[in-house]
Amino acid sequence: MTNDKRGTNRRNVLKGAGVAGAIALAGCLGDSGGSSDSQKKADSIDAWSWDVAAKSLELTAKSYKKDNDATVNVKQIGRSDMKDKYKSKLLAGSGAPAVATMESVDAAAWVDTGGLRDISNWLESDLKEKFVSGKWGPLTKDGKTYALPWDIGPVGTFYRKDVLDKHDVNLDSVETWTQFVEEGKKLPDGTAMLNIPSNDYDGLWRMQYRQLGGQPFTKDGKVGFNNEKSVRVARNLKQLRDAGITDNKASWSSAWFSAFKKGSIASLNAGAWMEGTLKSELPDTSGNWRVMKPPAFEKGGRRASNWGGSNLVIADQVSDAKANRGWDYMKYTLGNKERQTEMYREYGIFPAFKPAYESDAFDEGHEFLGGQSAGRMFAEIAPNIPSYRYTTDTPEVTKAINTHFKTMMSGKISPKKAVEKAAKQVADRTDRKMA
Repeated sequence: MTNDKRGTNRRNVLKGAGVAGAIALAGCLGDSGGSSDSQKKADSIDAWSWDVAAKSLELTAKSYKKDNDATVNVKQIGRSDMKDKYKSKLLAGSGAPAVATMESVDAAAWVDTGGLRDISNWLESDLKEKFVSGKWGPLTKDGKTYALPWDIGPVGTFYRKDVLDKHDVNLDSVETWTQFVEEGKKLPDGTAMLNIPSNDYDGLWRMQYRQLGGQPFTKDGKVGFNNEKSVRVARNLKQLRDAGITDNKASWSSAWFSAFKKGSIASLNAGAWMEGTLKSELPDTSGNWRVMKPPAFEKGGRRASNWGGSNLVIADQVSDAKANRGWDYMKYTLGNKERQTEMYREYGIFPAFKPAYESDAFDEGHEFLGGQSAGRMFAEIAPNIPSYRYTTDTPEVTKAINTHFKTMMSGKISPKKAVEKAAKQVADRTDRKMA
């Protein structure tokens, strides 16, 4: 997609926002957005988030009020509803809070509205380098930065140790996918080593493709995943299925959770946040789980990837006083290891802020994981996570991968052909060129 096309999108946004909204949004085009902390700060601001992320912000808002005599009103909204509502406020040019949570996968679409404030002039280089480097890619555009990183989802392979022990399956020395498959073959019929759901081929592909350092789009905007790395991932997923060690329960369905509870699916790959989900949904399985680094494609290969993660943003439409307060609160919350550690301990929010990893909290045993101190393992993974290039057309990649990998899994086309067809579909639907 060309820059001219994006420019047209922005003009349409300004036109549709009305005069007042256009003025607010246009400020983003000519204003660097950064301001010094010495400027006036509002006494009170609003912040939007969801679920445990909102609870985490409420936690730091209390200490922020004590330390700064200013109020941050955190509003908890359902995840999907908050995303839709916030984006509509950005497009309208009014009604947005000073601070909001933004998932990295949504960054390109939100930045494209022209409604986020550039925080570059606030962001000192010494602060920026304290966050894991892989977080910054989706948050920057044309030399500007539109969000401060919050949490990440370093990937681990969670597994039911009690189930594997029963069948003499040992993952202690497993380093590669090939070894993982061989161990999985020891399980009896009716017990799967892994789940490969047809509604989430794209998630598994993205996790492994990112592990290999792959990018879906090139820097100049071309469709860039029709390559050997992508084919290698497709081939791996097909081999896992053909080995007879997988199930295909729909992700997040009741049947999916039930299978993990019964142990009929013995493992899954997910971000560090999955421990909290399993703990909440399957409390009776506490102590039976463990987690390891995800298998590599070859011995000595990278075992670091990411699944999920969010950031905090400032709406450009708010006054400078509210923006200044918003930045001060964001820096207070995310640029401080004590507060990041507090959020991790209370709600399992795994920080992108590297100094936090120095805390003893990451060495503490987890009862749910049989006393394993998983935090230290994830802290070791985090700095090695490759960056990933999300764009406004990321949803098209999701659709294409799921469509053509389903055909691949049925045996009708090869992994190479599935990747070729998926890449071509994205190019055709987005008017992008193929790399």
